[in-house]
Order: sequence, then structure tokens, then C-alpha cells
Amino acid sequence: MFKTLITGALSAVMALGATITTVQAEDELFVPMLSYRTGPFAGGGIPFANGFHDYLTMLNERDGGIGGAKVVLEECETAYNAQKGVECYEATKGKGALVYNPLSTGITLQLIPKAPVDEIPVLSMGYGLSAAAMGETFPWTFTYPTSYWSQMSSILKYIDNNGGLKGKKIGFIYLDVGYGREPIPLLEQLAPKMGFELAMFPVAGKEMQAQSAQWLNVRKERPDWMIMWGWGAMNATAVKEAAKIRYPMDRFIGNWWSSAHADLVPVGEAGKGYIGANFSGIGTDFPALQDVIKHVVDAGKSQADPSTVGNVLYNRGLYNAVLVAEAISTAQKMTGKKSITGADMRMGLENFVLDQARLGELGLAGFTGDVKGDCADHEGGGSVFLQQWNGSDWEKITDPIAPMTDVVRPLLEAAAEAYKADKPEWQGQSCS
Repeated sequence: MFKTLITGALSAVMALGATITTVQAEDELFVPMLSYRTGPFAGGGIPFANGFHDYLTMLNERDGGIGGAKVVLEECETAYNAQKGVECYEATKGKGALVYNPLSTGITLQLIPKAPVDEIPVLSMGYGLSAAAMGETFPWTFTYPTSYWSQMSSILKYIDNNGGLKGKKIGFIYLDVGYGREPIPLLEQLAPKMGFELAMFPVAGKEMQAQSAQWLNVRKERPDWMIMWGWGAMNATAVKEAAKIRYPMDRFIGNWWSSAHADLVPVGEAGKGYIGANFSGIGTDFPALQDVIKHVVDAGKSQADPSTVGNVLYNRGLYNAVLVAEAISTAQKMTGKKSITGADMRMGLENFVLDQARLGELGLAGFTGDVKGDCADHEGGGSVFLQQWNGSDWEKITDPIAPMTDVVRPLLEAAAEAYKADKPEWQGQSCS
């Protein structure tokens, strides 16, 4: 199940009949890499994993690691399965793991209660449990640069600014799993407040490539806008079905897992006009990407097809690695240690600053919006921009759209309270 991509010396202390404890070697930073290169969502998991791996490998090759310590990556295949994800966690947490990036809402939900016990933070970058944005309730879970609820509010703001929401019907087509259902509570609460009607179209996993029934219902319901929370084969199928019923593509918006090259390349010209959310740069026209190509891709140390470097999901995986690296660097400076612990990493995640000045230093100027670690705000208040498919590639069509914080924040607070309501042992933190 495991494939070591960057080897490093790890020392193990073993006592007969006792629990095995693995001690992280000095000047090493162990980052477990949960990935899904197999299974129904491999088409998205592969480029994301490659981008994550290649950025951290580039830091090893170009800089000797982070702060004088080499990054040790150990990849574990989850196939986007929650049980396998937990197995990967249990198999690697004792090796000095600094942070877990579950890459699945289902896995994230399983790891959230484990994080404070094992003192290893969870970074569910833009996915997972939206309520985890509340740092006082969830000290060990982070959703930088934004949560699903905030992302949805940015999409609704775009719609409101392009014809208005009041009196309109908004269709929501979603993969009928935890991930797809995550923004429904927000939509149900905002619909009466903002004056729009909500029509929902769930897609079961077995229906991802057979959505004719859902789109016949769309044609019947005639929503003014469609929003999609899809993944894998569901996305291309949905866009193709929308084209069949001649749904206007410039009124069809996918979230950031429904708006990649892997989703629209198979559709091609028929998807022209389709809109998608994003929070990371597109292309290789960044010095950091050029360093990745030089030190990793061209050097034969990447699994990526060179033609995919710079694509949406590759760059999103790279951005995930940037957040990890910046939190590590911040923790090193705060503790004065090269080799840090999971608890140190949590501190780094609450204190890093990734603004435009820092992005420029990293060779990623303009790659993303500002994100600042914070004790109380574990989503960073990040904005999303919208991009549009031109028939062969993505083009950015908006500036960053800030979330409706005044609307979303109270709902996140209420959701956080509801999460811990039946967990009397749950430990939060004070950020005052």
C-alpha cells in the first residue's frame, strides 16, 4: 500500500510485545501523503498528488529542504475510501507525522476527532467540514484558504451581481456523498433569506456516468442557474448532459473540484462557456513552477506527465504543499528547531503569513490571494475567482470574490456548536 517517494533515515525503537514507536530522525520533516491514484476519482487524485509531491521535492533538491531539514514524503493509497484513509493514518502517525492532508471529506471527518488526541493537525484545504473554520472549537483542524460554505457564498455573490438572486431558481447538482452534501445546510438557510428557490439534483456514485434522469429533471425544473459539487467522472458527464438539453453554459458554475482540465478536456468545445471556481494559479508562468520543472520534472523525479504540469489540479496540489511548507517554516522560526513536532506544526498553521509579498519571494506572485494563519479563523477568509472554459482551456474571468462573511460566519459558529453538542469531552481553545 505504501510507496516511499523520498527516502530518509527513520530510527525505530522497538520493545518486544510493546507498541512500536518510531522516532523522527534529526533534521527531517515527515509528511505523510494520503493520495488516491486508483479508484473512481483517480483522474483528479493523480495530478493533485503529483503537484503536492513535486513542490516539496523541489524544496529538497533546490534548497536542501525547509530550514535546513529534509522533507520525507511517504505516500499511502486511499482510493478515496474513508476506511483506507484511516488505515493510512494509523500506519503513519507514529513516524513523526507533522500534518495530514486527507484529500477527502469522508476521511477528514474520521480524522477530526483523532487530531487532538494524537496532536497532529489536519489540513483539509478548501474541503472537509466547513464548521472546522472555527478555530476556537477546532484547534487541530484547518480549512485554508476557505471553506465550502464560504466558497458557495462567493458563487452566490457572483450570481447576485449578474442578474440577481431574488425570485430566481438555483439548481444544485451534487455527488450524493458527504462532500457533495456539505453545502446543503447553507443553501437551505440562505434561500429564504436571499429570496431564491432551491432545486436539488443528487447524483449517486453509481450514476456518475449516467445522469440523463437528473438532466431531464433539470429541463423540467428550468433553473435560472446551476451550481455543481461534483468530482471525477460526474463532472464531464454533467457538462455533456447539460449541453444535450442546451442548458446555457454561462449559467452553469462548478465548484473547485468540478473545474479542472481533467473535467473539461473530454468535453471540449461543447463545454464552452462553463464556469468554475478556483483559488490557485493556472499555468507554469511562475518562477516556482519553473524551478519544479527544472529540479524535479526534467530531472526524472516526478510521476507527472510534463504536459499536465501547470494544469488546475497539479497547481492545486502544489498550492497545498506551499501551505504545508510555509507552516513548517513558521513553526521552525517560532521554536528554533529544525525538526518540529505535530504540536509545533499546529502553531505554525495558526501563525504563517502568505501575503503577496511572501508569494513574490516564493516565486508565486499573483498565484493566489492572501491567506493568514489565525487562532480563531481556520479558513483564512480566502476569496475565490471564477474561470471559464473557452473550448480548449481555462481563462480567468473575475477578480477574487470575497465570501459573504457576515452571513456565513454566524452559520459556521452555529454548526461548530452543534458538532460539539453531543461530545462533552470535546476540547476547544481560547483565542482571546
